[in-house]
Amino acid sequence: MKFGVFDHLDRGDLPLKDYYEARLKLVEAYDQGGFHAYHVAEHHSTPLGMAPSPSVFLAAVAQRTQRLRFGPLVYALPLYHPIRLIEEICMLDQMSNGRLEIGFGRGASSTEIAFYGLDPAKAQQIYAEGLELIIQGLTKRTLNFRGDFFSFENIPMELEPLQKPHPPLWYGIDSVDSAERAAHRALHVVSLDPAAETRSFVDRYSQVWRATHGEKKSLPNIGLGRFIVVANTDEEATRIARRAYAKWHRSFYHLYVLRAGAPAHQRPPDLDGLIRVGQGIAGSPATVTAFLEAQMEETKANYLVGQFAFGDISLAESLQSLELFTAYVMPVLASKH
Repeated sequence: MKFGVFDHLDRGDLPLKDYYEARLKLVEAYDQGGFHAYHVAEHHSTPLGMAPSPSVFLAAVAQRTQRLRFGPLVYALPLYHPIRLIEEICMLDQMSNGRLEIGFGRGASSTEIAFYGLDPAKAQQIYAEGLELIIQGLTKRTLNFRGDFFSFENIPMELEPLQKPHPPLWYGIDSVDSAERAAHRALHVVSLDPAAETRSFVDRYSQVWRATHGEKKSLPNIGLGRFIVVANTDEEATRIARRAYAKWHRSFYHLYVLRAGAPAHQRPPDLDGLIRVGQGIAGSPATVTAFLEAQMEETKANYLVGQFAFGDISLAESLQSLELFTAYVMPVLASKH
C-alpha cells in the first residue's frame, strides 16, 4: 500500500508570497514523511486553486524535494497548446530526475473552460485528441498529426522525458465508465467519491484490467482521496477541520455562486456531512486509523491519497497533523494492506 497527497492549493489567509512558501515547506515534509507522490489540482479564476499553472509550482517542488514524486491531477488539456505542454512535461521530468507523474482531463469546471473562450461542449473531444497528441510527442522525435482541432506536420521534438516511454499517466475516475476507460489504457487512478461508489469503480477497473492485461501484471495505483486532519484529540482535530472545511467549501462553490449552476460532483456543506458520507475524517490517530482502515477495506483501493492542507489550516496545524499521521496512522495501515 502506498500513500499520496492531493492538494487544491486553495486560498488561505496568508498573502500569496507567504502562502506559496508555507506550502513548499509542507511539501518538504511530505518528502521526508515517505509519501509516494504529491498531486496538484488545476483551477482558474477561483480561490479553489492558487496553482492555475501547475508546471510553474511543480518546478519549485522539484527543487525542494529529493524522493517525492509529483504531478498534476490533472492538466486541463483543452486549455493548453499540446506542443507547449509536451515541452513543459519534458522539462519537469528532466529537472526532477524522473519523478514526474502526469494526469490529464477535460477540466472539472465548464465555467473555467468558457473563461478561455472555449466551448465546454467540445472539451471532451479536445481532451481525447490532445492526449493522443501528447503521448506521440513524448515518444517520437517528430510529430505528425491531423485531427479535428490540431494538425502538425514534421514538428521536431527537441526535448524528451527522462522516463521512458513517458512519465506514469493518471486519471481521476468518477464513474464505472471512466474506470473502464482508464483500465484499458493502464492509467493510475484516483477516486474522491464515497466508498460504495468507489468500490464499484474499483471492481470494474480490476475486471477490465485482468481481461485486457492479464492476471500476472500488477494493478496500477488505484487511489482513494480523503480529507484528513489528525490532532492529539478528536475535539482538537474536529475544531481545526470544521473551521478549515467551511472556508474550502466556499472556495469550491465560488464560481457557481457568481455564475449560477452547480458542480457535477457536489460536496457536503459542512464537516459533519463530509464525515457522514465518508469523504473525510478529523480525529485522534486512533480515530483516523479506524476510519481509513475501514475505507480502504471497503473500496479495495491500494493507494491512499490524503488532503492534509485546505481552507485556513495553518502550516503549524498541517505539520502537526502530518507528524501524527506518519508516526501513528501510516504504519498501521501499511502493515494491514
